[in-house]
Amino acid sequence: MRKSDRLFQLTNILRKHQPVTAKTLAEKLGVSERTIYRYMDDLSVSGVPVYGEAGVGYSLSEGYELPPLTLTAQELEALVSGVNFVAALTTDSFSQSAQSLLAKIEAALPEHMSQTDDKRIVRTPVLATKDVDRSVWGHLHDTIQNQAQITLQYQSADERVTQCAIYPLGLFYWGGKWTLGAWCFKRHAYRDFRIDRIKGLFQAEQQSVPNNVSLSHYINLRQGESNA
Repeated sequence: MRKSDRLFQLTNILRKHQPVTAKTLAEKLGVSERTIYRYMDDLSVSGVPVYGEAGVGYSLSEGYELPPLTLTAQELEALVSGVNFVAALTTDSFSQSAQSLLAKIEAALPEHMSQTDDKRIVRTPVLATKDVDRSVWGHLHDTIQNQAQITLQYQSADERVTQCAIYPLGLFYWGGKWTLGAWCFKRHAYRDFRIDRIKGLFQAEQQSVPNNVSLSHYINLRQGESNA
């Protein structure tokens, strides 16, 4: 990644998560803390109003805004591909939001960067997901956003259907299939559920969730398992 791109990324992180320590910034960017200190000097020299406080972290002056967005041709292609992916593989409401976002961005681009549909090389099948899967995906997404619990009927690989109460944490797309990462109250452990095998969703009686259960904890455990 170019240094200018890292500085832009660093500024965006500061806008969203301030104050933030050099250690956290280094982990997010995959660089050393010493490099973060140099980047902060570079931002200050370039006119970005960043300041640090010992023991607290770095922040931007209140009201600071980045200059107007500029995209390279490849960045625009990546954006369009992502929008089409969301449109095909999530819900109608997400699809509409993604298309609206893309329209706003394209309206701000110079004419020579606009992409007609017949020139787009990377494509996502429009009907890649069944309507029932889209409905389940949308229901699960709303449940996660509301930090609620839910009971689901699930068909295993041997076609047995079981029912369990879960605390859903995140939706993941792996190898052509959506999966749900969740805390299972029956097994007292994290479980993964394929969206296309969920046969029913029902209201659940609220149960106590262990303090350490979270999306970040789930992801860290799965990453540790994959690296083992």
